[in-house]
Amino acid sequence: MRLHTETVGPTPPRLAFLHGLFGRGRNWAGIARSLATAPDWPGTAPPPGFGQRPLGSLLVDLPNHGDSGWTPRFSYLETADIVAAELPEHAGKTLLVGHSMGGKVAMLVAQRHPQLLAGLVVIDIAPGLSGGVRNFDPVVEAVMEVDLKTVSTRADVDERLRERVPDPAVRALLLQNLKATPNWHWQPNLDLLAQSLPAIEAWPAFAERPWNGPVLWIKGAESPYVKPEHLPTMRRLF
Repeated sequence: MRLHTETVGPTPPRLAFLHGLFGRGRNWAGIARSLATAPDWPGTAPPPGFGQRPLGSLLVDLPNHGDSGWTPRFSYLETADIVAAELPEHAGKTLLVGHSMGGKVAMLVAQRHPQLLAGLVVIDIAPGLSGGVRNFDPVVEAVMEVDLKTVSTRADVDERLRERVPDPAVRALLLQNLKATPNWHWQPNLDLLAQSLPAIEAWPAFAERPWNGPVLWIKGAESPYVKPEHLPTMRRLF
């Protein structure tokens, strides 16, 4: 399958961004625009081979999200291979950035298709069990229980989610996936994603191969997704 992608800035893009669960490539548009317009790297040297800014970015809608197609099952390995198929013309030159679920996909692209990448940025996730994913269970239930046939505006949906999804940032993320044409509908494959939360929180079993390219790990200060027990695997594989 082909994924929906959007290029921001100069082409060919040197960076590719992978979003998290219930996100979409457009979540990264602000950062991509800043990379496309800023003239230089502020206060630091650019990554090897990247030269001066501005830089182009590829914003990717992962399978079952955004405007990309749906798959019959959830598989990190298959998703990584699908993403890799979008990168071959930039072989060895792409800096791949992945957040949360997209971070796991990015790690697997690096392990399974190392020739495609110049570097890897993994944000707020580790190659292991991500226990906090199960916190999405009530969120998914709340979204699926909204009767979209009875709403007139996006604000109506926001109000109906407010009690069960009190965090306005989470609601804003979810509402990016709500489309009004031809009728109100959610773009993500909610049924599949709801059934696949155990697989999404897991790390797939496969013949792991360490990737020796440069990696930047970024962890939220209060994040439950990167823990000390993950560090040995992170160091072994990356």
